[in-house]
Amino acid sequence: MKIKTIAIIISILLVTSNVYASDEVYNPVKFSRNEVIFSNSALPISVTDPTPKNNASGSIFPGGRGSNQLVIYTSAFGDRTNTNEYGTEAIVQNNIVTMISGANSFIPLDGIVISGHGTAKNWMNKNITVGTKVFIDKEKNTLNVYTTSESYMFEAENKINEAKDMMDYYKGKIQNYKTKTPNSHITEAENCLKKAKKDIEDQEHVKKYSKLAVEEANDAIISVLPYMQNELKGIWIRPTETTESQIISTLNKMKDIGIDNVFLETFYHGKTIFPSKTMKEYGFIVQNEQFNTFDPLKVWIKEAHKRNMKVHIWFQSFYVGNTPPLNNPKSILAVHPEWGNKIKADYISKTPTSSKSEHNGYFLDPANPAVQDFLLKLLNEIITVYCPDGINLDYIRYPQAISKYETGSWGFTEYARKDFKDMYKTDPVNLKCDDDLWKDWENYRREQITNFVAKVGTLGRQNCVYISTVIFPDVEHALNTKQQDWRTWSKRDFVDGFTPLFLTYDPKMVSSMMNDVMKIKGGKTNIYAGIFVTFMGGTNEDLIRQIHETRKLKADGVILFDYAHTKGEYAQTLSQGAFKQVKQPEPKQPKKKKWFSFFRKKK
Repeated sequence: MKIKTIAIIISILLVTSNVYASDEVYNPVKFSRNEVIFSNSALPISVTDPTPKNNASGSIFPGGRGSNQLVIYTSAFGDRTNTNEYGTEAIVQNNIVTMISGANSFIPLDGIVISGHGTAKNWMNKNITVGTKVFIDKEKNTLNVYTTSESYMFEAENKINEAKDMMDYYKGKIQNYKTKTPNSHITEAENCLKKAKKDIEDQEHVKKYSKLAVEEANDAIISVLPYMQNELKGIWIRPTETTESQIISTLNKMKDIGIDNVFLETFYHGKTIFPSKTMKEYGFIVQNEQFNTFDPLKVWIKEAHKRNMKVHIWFQSFYVGNTPPLNNPKSILAVHPEWGNKIKADYISKTPTSSKSEHNGYFLDPANPAVQDFLLKLLNEIITVYCPDGINLDYIRYPQAISKYETGSWGFTEYARKDFKDMYKTDPVNLKCDDDLWKDWENYRREQITNFVAKVGTLGRQNCVYISTVIFPDVEHALNTKQQDWRTWSKRDFVDGFTPLFLTYDPKMVSSMMNDVMKIKGGKTNIYAGIFVTFMGGTNEDLIRQIHETRKLKADGVILFDYAHTKGEYAQTLSQGAFKQVKQPEPKQPKKKKWFSFFRKKK
């Protein structure tokens, strides 16, 4: 009884302290006497801790965040925000932004997460940075943010310490690790910080040197990562090149960044980039119209191999795009509407159903043997005709369930219902989530995906082609909302590697999610971290931080999403050491005085 009583008291204390800590943000911000406010702004809050009741417009979207909304998440919402990659987020503790994230952020017990989409995201990017001070006005229901001299100093000090920690890590791991460049930036950042603090009443002086301190600290972080020899450095790309010279130019640019593995989108939105005999045999669109009269796949593989780069076929398995099938009579679902996946609420309809939470996209039914046969024939054609280095299966899942109830669940096609009924004597449309057979229905759907992965794995082994799969790292979420049982694929050695999607630019979140995958996956399965920083518009430092975290956990490499967004400063950052071996400048040798100089001076 005593133990139970103590546990109850501790629980009460935790809840009380949690409420108190998260309530701090509702207290007006206090500024020190000499603190300079450089900018301040306010925006109405759309909702706090969204639910289908208080935010119906966002209920179909991950995390309950709707279009153009500014959302506040407290620990009462849960451990994470569960948002997608189309927004930005800021973690706030003690009224100060301690980290900028992107999606699915951890919600601190002693703070909040600010999350913005669309116009709210743009406002956040303009007005919020690490160190920004935050106050929520309950009466006006607005978020008020202030960037001050202390904000810049807070950010600079944090980044200086971060660069030092990263440098110490590599010092202990790599022999002859070069520290000259990062050290020089750290020293300069510290000097700028001292100057900013020296004359705190001069606003322009403080602004100038605190900003310079942040810039130097950023450069320190960017320059701290060394090149790692045995690390896959990949990138996903949706090709737009329509000539051989354009492909050569893109590959040369990738090589300059340090990319050694290209994940080339080859079958997407229900079309192939090459003229396919399989597509023609089925009466589908033979080739994506963008590439008619040209076979880009042949050129990509030939030219990549000339540069010692590998090509993996990025393959949208069960997803066929968001163009309504009837718009083109030769689209896959126009020719075979019975192949389309179905939500329970729409199981009677004869027309294909789109997934509202996934850009109104259409999906194929994994349970239908005809669907699996078609996809396997298409993969076999790619492997035997073009000899790629690997296959990267994407959309290897069911559409995302829009709720935890059976009405928001997918797979209720005519074929699957009949097949399940033959086995269990019950039509799944008559099942509720709390029925005994519901688990069997879930397992049935998961097994359809797993069986297909097993077949592709066999095809890969027979042809010495590397098979990897895009997965969602939260295994329970993958199982319950997408019927993706990647744990089984790994344990049974159906695949060679995983490319988990880390839809955030929070390095702590990446570390946590990757660690979860590492614990669950089988020993033979490689892991290549799918990093979305460039797609989400994170900073150069965010990109370096995430690569650093993957190295600490001994990942086999990283893949960036995607080439269209990994240009300019991102490309330059990667080629400065993280992805490309760069010769460090030799230290200047002091000039030797000539022995006769003394006599010259005397003369």
